Amino acid sequence: MNIKLSLKNINKIKSDIELVFVKNIKKLSKVEQKLLNKLSFSTKAFDTYFDANTNKFYLACEKQKNEDLKLAVCSAIRAIKKLNIKSVKLSLVQNDKELKIQDLVEGLELGFYEFSRYKSDEKKKKELQIILCAKNSNVAIANLEKELHNARSITSSVNMVRNIVNTPPEDYYPEVMAEDALMIAKNNDLQCLVHGEEYLLENGMNAMFNVGRASRHESKLIHLTYKPKEPKGKIVLVGKGLTYDSGGLSLKSGAGMVSMKCDKSGGSAVLGVMNTLKDLGCEYEVHGIVGAVENMIGGDAYKPDDVLKAKNGKTIEVRNTDAEGRLVLADCLCYAQDEIENIDYIFDYATLTGACIVALGNQTIGTMGHSDKLKAKMQKASNTSGELIGLLPFNRYLPPMLKSGIADIVNSTTSRAAGAITAGLFLDNFVKKENKKKWLHLDIAGAAYSESPWGYNSFGGTGAGVRLTLDFIKNLNK
Repeated sequence: MNIKLSLKNINKIKSDIELVFVKNIKKLSKVEQKLLNKLSFSTKAFDTYFDANTNKFYLACEKQKNEDLKLAVCSAIRAIKKLNIKSVKLSLVQNDKELKIQDLVEGLELGFYEFSRYKSDEKKKKELQIILCAKNSNVAIANLEKELHNARSITSSVNMVRNIVNTPPEDYYPEVMAEDALMIAKNNDLQCLVHGEEYLLENGMNAMFNVGRASRHESKLIHLTYKPKEPKGKIVLVGKGLTYDSGGLSLKSGAGMVSMKCDKSGGSAVLGVMNTLKDLGCEYEVHGIVGAVENMIGGDAYKPDDVLKAKNGKTIEVRNTDAEGRLVLADCLCYAQDEIENIDYIFDYATLTGACIVALGNQTIGTMGHSDKLKAKMQKASNTSGELIGLLPFNRYLPPMLKSGIADIVNSTTSRAAGAITAGLFLDNFVKKENKKKWLHLDIAGAAYSESPWGYNSFGGTGAGVRLTLDFIKNLNK
């Protein structure tokens, strides 16, 4: 999709169709009113109708901002994809209201996305040009161009993350994830370190090492660094990059293994954020750390009853090898805090627990931490980005559930109660005291992948966490 701005009058712009927003049918011409009323066209939903006689595509949209605008244009672009057209024009001013470019672009680009790489009858991807008429806009064209550039940069990274998550494990394993990180670093002038299993063993990262030791693919610890001149602060992002999770010797059921390529969503989100920072002119130093691992079975697999020592010296009794993501994150969190000084914020992202989906559903990111102030900042980013979060509270009665009879802690409790929260509390053991109130755990298990489309998300990966994090950083300047 190619989106560009034009200062020409809307009637002078050549295109196959014009997208017209309908807020109130009574404000249209009598001919248009008669036509849409015959069709029972409703402004209460995101109804669409294409009039081939006038080449106008009508879109119902009562609230022309934020999520309503994104969902409306998503509905339109999915319908337009089915038409034999190559170009669409629309005015940035609809019903005397200026549309926000970021909302438009997110609805268009995210709604237009589809993953068809493995379709045997895949047709050449349709080229579609979207022309945004800025003739009546009150915003300077230079500012509009910047908004368009930034919005396209963000959606490009979200769709990149979707592609990574949707790619099957045979084609996407830790080494490939490391190669992608190196490419992102090259394209964005970032620093990138990639460590293998020898490094993990030499540096006491036994938890992460053991998760991946039965795989034929070597585990990779990835560390990306974005460092602007005179940074305003330091942010660390840690992602779970399980390129595939069989459950290990605590083997998942057949149905439970399907879609486990999505277990790299947390690490992929970190890559997506790092891919966007330079384009947005981010004023904060940001570190992206990904534990890229494959959890498989075999004679060399780690086992229930094993006791592993993490990088910070804590010992972990393995009760369930399918609670592997928290083991990887444990060592990655330790690595981050040992290698990076004066951290202002530290966030981890992981498709960590099915319990989070039970608690919050398939669209909401479970958010946990010790600082109400920090959680409020993340809630603000949720409100501005449109990515939903739900706060799951820690309490003093849950940590005893992680006690072990032979080690410091267990990696999985025997109770199903508060499963998402106890997983977060497990990670809390690997956050240093001085960083407790700077840390948030984001369980993206539900929001990162879907077997059925919702909102402007197609089947598969959604890119959860990317827009949320970028808005968090953006809001720090306000």
